[in-house]
Amino acid sequence: MDQSQTEAHTEKAREAMTKSRSAGQRKTAAARLRRPRVDDYFGDWKQREARVQEMIPVIGRLFSQRNVGVYIYGRPVHNRSVTFIMKSHRFVRQVERNEMSEFETHPILMAMAELDLWHARIDLGKLTVRYMELDAKNPGAMSPDVFVRRELSYLDGVRKRPSDHSTDVVLYGFGRIGRLCARLLIERTSTGEDMSLKAIVVRPGVEGDLTKRANLFTADSVHGAFQGTLRVDEENKALIANGNVIKMIYANSPEEIDYTKYGIQDAFVIDNTGKWRDEEGLSLHLKAKGANKVLLTAPGKGELKNIVYGINDDLIEPEDRIITAASCTTNAVVPVLKVVQDEFGIERGHIETVHAYTNDQNLIDNYHKGARRGRSAALNMVLTETGAAKAAVKAIPELAGKLTANAIRVPTPNVSMAIMNLTLGRETSKEELNEFLRQIALHSNLQNQISFTESEDAVSSDFVGTREAAIVDSLATVVSGNNCVLYLWYDNEFGYCAQVVRMVYRMAGILYRHYPLEEA
Repeated sequence: MDQSQTEAHTEKAREAMTKSRSAGQRKTAAARLRRPRVDDYFGDWKQREARVQEMIPVIGRLFSQRNVGVYIYGRPVHNRSVTFIMKSHRFVRQVERNEMSEFETHPILMAMAELDLWHARIDLGKLTVRYMELDAKNPGAMSPDVFVRRELSYLDGVRKRPSDHSTDVVLYGFGRIGRLCARLLIERTSTGEDMSLKAIVVRPGVEGDLTKRANLFTADSVHGAFQGTLRVDEENKALIANGNVIKMIYANSPEEIDYTKYGIQDAFVIDNTGKWRDEEGLSLHLKAKGANKVLLTAPGKGELKNIVYGINDDLIEPEDRIITAASCTTNAVVPVLKVVQDEFGIERGHIETVHAYTNDQNLIDNYHKGARRGRSAALNMVLTETGAAKAAVKAIPELAGKLTANAIRVPTPNVSMAIMNLTLGRETSKEELNEFLRQIALHSNLQNQISFTESEDAVSSDFVGTREAAIVDSLATVVSGNNCVLYLWYDNEFGYCAQVVRMVYRMAGILYRHYPLEEA
């Protein structure tokens, strides 16, 4: 058979396949018309890229003018690049196992833009998939405009703000966690009506200190460049980030500061120094004039509430003035432990964390008050302790007496892994356990805490910048009867900071309306 005959035969086969498909099996009309030919992947990519380029200004206007955040399966796409948005679409196709692409989300977004939407968080990906499912059952029965108007009717025209005032935030400390929290807070500032970063407190420095701190903020060896603009105002001791004026306050202790001098009232202080971890020490912040509440970015001691956002944040009361956000490892393991406990039961378990080194360790061998931590972090695996098991029990009391934990610090600068060896309350299979966790990652109110990967070549650096508390490496899952081993990746810096910022909004009482409603 020559080439022309082969092409003719292939075309006839395509026609036959097309005729044989039932209407109920087809996707949206737009999608059917735009599926790529096998030899035109580049043309298809350019068309999808063009759709995203049209979407970006619409997403931007919704966010900056109306305080409407647009997401794709939990991933924020406002202030994002074309490539990031296209990758987010691909993530959905791979993990959700559907055909959602930019061709499908584009008309849904444009229909959203025609509504009177304000102060909301809308998952464009899930809205689109619902339309695709509806159209697959009854092709052409409802246009994207009619569908979107129906689905978002409870948001259309509602202009009530998520809070009755804007919350002033102060970062006490500007190290690894402080700088990343600053990035996230600035990124989330839309109209500025809900929350804004007003000041950063650091110890008194030498001449040029402000510029050096600005440079550390804008250029990060692990997380890359700050995606925005930054200007240093030496005269007024301030940083101007994306138009946000952030005062740099130099102080030796919290109680000596008068925030009201800087126009700051009822400040929410995020202490990321770790210097004080009990109520007595953290109460020093509340002695500062203009301070109202404190959040510690470390495990607290004594009777302080250790909160893992998404799991036990319902324990936060309006009158609580000091709360701790636990540790990065606790935030990674607790959500998965909770859902596994609820579904399968946990009789006992051991958690081993393989953790990136931190500033607490020495670059080369030197004195350290802790055992083993004085040895070079860059040259050794360092066996050390972790409080993850005890902290997990505080969040999930039914696991008391059932968990142990240990940690190994390894020579990588970021992204860690938790290996959970669990004895379950019943037998299961790798397929059942993975599918359960996949559904949780995609379709539950824990989608910001638990993510899921099926990548066979995944390594730690692939998860730098991930915002979920943990990512289940499904291909590594081991199950034998009622015993299982789960491998969880987590960005111990950025993912943890994302949890901290969620906590800040929760404590400040800032409540957005959501779509889908059941995952709010």
